[in-house]
Amino acid sequence: MRTPPARYGAAAAVLALALCTHAPARAAAPTRSATPVAPTPSASPAVPAESTDSTDSAASAGQDPAAAAGAELAARRAAARPLAFGPCPTDEQLPDGVGCARLRVPLDYTRPDGPQISLTVSRLPAGGGTTGHKTAHRQGALVFNPGGPGASGTFFPAVAGLPEWRRISAAYDLVGYAPRGVGGSAPLSCRSPAEHARAPRQDPAAPSAAYKRERVALARAYARGCAERAGTALAHYTTLDNVRDLHVLRAALGERRLNFLGASYGTYFGAVYATLYPGHVRRLVFDSAVNPDPRHIWYRNNLDQSAAFERRWYDFRAWTARHHATYGLGATPAAVRASWERVREVVARRPAGGLVGTGELQAAYLKAAYYDEVWPQRAAALAAFLAGDPEPLVELAAPDPERAAEEENATAVYTAVLCNDASWPADFAVWDRDHTELARRAPFETWPNAWLNLPCAYWPVTDRQQPVDVGAFSAAGTGATGAGAETGADRAGLPPVLIVAAERDAATPYAGALELQRRLGPAAALVTEVGAGAHGVVGGRNACVDRHVERYLLTGDTAGPRSECAPHPEPAPVSLDGRAAATVRSLPPPAV
Repeated sequence: MRTPPARYGAAAAVLALALCTHAPARAAAPTRSATPVAPTPSASPAVPAESTDSTDSAASAGQDPAAAAGAELAARRAAARPLAFGPCPTDEQLPDGVGCARLRVPLDYTRPDGPQISLTVSRLPAGGGTTGHKTAHRQGALVFNPGGPGASGTFFPAVAGLPEWRRISAAYDLVGYAPRGVGGSAPLSCRSPAEHARAPRQDPAAPSAAYKRERVALARAYARGCAERAGTALAHYTTLDNVRDLHVLRAALGERRLNFLGASYGTYFGAVYATLYPGHVRRLVFDSAVNPDPRHIWYRNNLDQSAAFERRWYDFRAWTARHHATYGLGATPAAVRASWERVREVVARRPAGGLVGTGELQAAYLKAAYYDEVWPQRAAALAAFLAGDPEPLVELAAPDPERAAEEENATAVYTAVLCNDASWPADFAVWDRDHTELARRAPFETWPNAWLNLPCAYWPVTDRQQPVDVGAFSAAGTGATGAGAETGADRAGLPPVLIVAAERDAATPYAGALELQRRLGPAAALVTEVGAGAHGVVGGRNACVDRHVERYLLTGDTAGPRSECAPHPEPAPVSLDGRAAATVRSLPPPAV
């Protein structure tokens, strides 16, 4: 899947609109959390230790039996030692009332007594972010993951006071965390931040054979850098390890059953969790769903994504054409594309501000395929550039040195997880054939997406994972005894889950939501934002969707197998006169 245009992950697209005005600024670079000070009592009710019977056996479908057993042992230990929440590190910049803790998990679940790593966890107890709701019935902890992979969700408790979250935060502890490898959670790195942020980059739209050879060499070097910096730990950044960490976190929070909100990639490993631990599921919300078909993880999903980006790029150009009177970039989508190409040709010859070449330009405008909130600023910057003022374009597209370490870390985690998760074509001729064919009809993002993922062709980890067959439910946690996995037909007692998706989403194409619902069966309900394409639907962008999510989290009601919501309004055109710039600049980066 595609990482953010600037190659970093922080706040999730699922909360983009809500956070763009209200969230505190994030730290410039990831830092290790301080050791928690005097613990505060857990808001969760006391629970007995995790069971040791066959409900959590090594029969978990799709898992190495030793790793499955290690995860169960780690979960039992975590349940016996609840997290000690204390003041959060100042770099997290979280509001008063939010506590932080460190969760210790095995690096390698086949060796639960071997090396341990620590994950940063943040929490706001139910009712802590609002007034007038403190007597609401507490329903447990709601754990959030923003996707990426490579994004941190520690910011999540900060949404508690927003209107869209007040009733939910009154009923649930809001829990965020930085997954393994991200930020201060055993951070992963594959090269120096300075090398990662080097600018300008000149990436041709139609790469020559010589340029392709150059990119192959760069991909090989990047994969070697990951191995050299991480050593043997590199193999332990996987979706299955993320799932096991979530299983341990659930236990450490004192929760028998998981309440989880996952966005983008977070929907995939949330679905894997549901498959392996259905008896430990209470409520799951999947926002902007990844296609979980094992045949699509991950090479085919990236091809599908590049095709969908072309459709979404058309949506931006069509909107800009409808507002030709404001921007003067052309009265048709084709004319707007011609204006874009003129800008691209200029920065290919002479980088804007000495820092914005075609690579930086592409990354900045890919964000328009994620969020329509940024359309006015993107269109206005193109218009200003063609009118002789490059500063708006430089401001939005030039690399930010203060974020270089965070961006490099996020890209490293993204690459490691996707490369470790499945086999990828090892022959560049396959990549060349598939992407050359796709680029003929989807030129906007096909080759940049290929270059991002190409290290997976040369990945130094030989024992890669086999993708879990989502929906082939495990006996683990179901109360079942006997052989292996449950059949897909009986769904292993999985409670109702809620999927939300935008029909024209490009980062996670809509077909993925349909496939996820099919695999989870009658337990899964789907809410579709019809005709919309912004990535991440929950949390302030569409009131209809938010009502569905709130009702489900508070009551368990999914309102039937299929529901539709009208699209949220398109942004109004705004010239680059300062009225919109501050808001759109503060949008969090998209996470896939």
